[in-house]
Amino acid sequence: MWYNDGRTKIEIIMKTATIVGAGLAGSLWAVYLAKAGYKVTLFERRPDIRLAEIQAGKSINLALSHRGWEALRAVGVDHHVNELAIPMTGRVMHSIAGELTYQPYGQEGQAIYSVSRGGLNAKMMNLAEKEYGATIHYNMQCTSGNLDEGIVYLTNKLTGEKTEHQSDIVFACDGAYSALRYNAFQKLDRFNYSQEFVADGYKELLLPANEDGSYKLDKNALHIWPRGRFMLIALANEDGSFTCTLFMPFEGDENAFDKINTKSEIETFMKTRFPDFYDMCPDVVEQWGTHPLSSLAIMRCYPWTHGKAALMGDAAHATVPFYGQGMNASLEDCHTMGRLMEEHNHNWEAIFKAYQEERKPNGDAVQELSKHNYLVMRDFVADPDFLLQKKFENRIQELYPEKYLALYSMVSFSSIPYAEALKKGMEQDVYMKTLMKEHDIEALMNDGKIDDLIHRIFKDKLVVN
Repeated sequence: MWYNDGRTKIEIIMKTATIVGAGLAGSLWAVYLAKAGYKVTLFERRPDIRLAEIQAGKSINLALSHRGWEALRAVGVDHHVNELAIPMTGRVMHSIAGELTYQPYGQEGQAIYSVSRGGLNAKMMNLAEKEYGATIHYNMQCTSGNLDEGIVYLTNKLTGEKTEHQSDIVFACDGAYSALRYNAFQKLDRFNYSQEFVADGYKELLLPANEDGSYKLDKNALHIWPRGRFMLIALANEDGSFTCTLFMPFEGDENAFDKINTKSEIETFMKTRFPDFYDMCPDVVEQWGTHPLSSLAIMRCYPWTHGKAALMGDAAHATVPFYGQGMNASLEDCHTMGRLMEEHNHNWEAIFKAYQEERKPNGDAVQELSKHNYLVMRDFVADPDFLLQKKFENRIQELYPEKYLALYSMVSFSSIPYAEALKKGMEQDVYMKTLMKEHDIEALMNDGKIDDLIHRIFKDKLVVN
């Protein structure tokens, strides 16, 4: 790039950045870097998803919450996502008998947002490429990398041509099964890596809209059919349909995927376990046979940076989807790295050191939160004691928001670091269970006296643990 002040012509060398992976983290991080003055090149192993019809199968809908919105707002792209986001103010639990129980997520006006993974990814790619000048190369598989020199080695999946690309800095944003992590980071001495597959898999189903295009369920709620060891969830799409996901053990349980194979077995299972859903989704048996069964894993590794390269998003801390925070944590990586880029004035050695020290404990914490919330969603949300505790906790938060913030609110409606939220949330749970034992909370609620108890306990209390 050239700059001409009228007297002299000076060549200005733009700093260059390579991003492996044009998913949600990669495309948003491209916007951050481009706005900071970098020439950004992304390499994506898939074809351009914007040219293909995005169908149900392996694309669990995402829940965009405070951290994700904050990351989008920081670079001024949040308004582009508004049109894709459907607010969900709480959970609706469906019993086998068809009874519905509503549990708000937070205080009035607070919501998480259902977004299509494919739709959001396409939107972010458009922004990175068309509005901020990033270049995206598709069908390019990363085969290795020289992390010290900022080089990535690539193979064109269509032609077989092998190339290399060098830049000032490199970012692996290529997901849980990151090729750059596997082919470069995992070759480093003293690089720690582990993967933990949970016992359950998932199968995605699509609940279509009514003939007039209207929703068959309340679109402003996350719907859960909790069944103890397994569950079905549903999140609304823009077209009146719901993306639904069945989570269940692969094997070893009375209700497991390996026991449900024939048309008759599928039909019997859905009719008896999810009768109201079965009535709304007449082609569920056909969908079962055509939609893949997929696995779920947690990936841990460290260090997240080496030389001129860093891991971001799922490449650094892939988790299971049960807190709806996988995407939000990845977008928060971008927000954190962007802040550190400014604080350290583009000194990438200092940025990388601060980034992994700050984000690694939070990556671990969001994984623990995700595993714990699976128990909450599939089992606890149908437990009267759990629901009573949440109702009690919600009322405390309404009366004393400056003194008490529930774990879910800390995670979904604040920027409190995940590690801090996890620690505080576990302490609060012990405290709440103690209060539940000491007082007849249900009777006090029924008699309209619960506020008196809360004021007595919390009026002069400074901390809640």
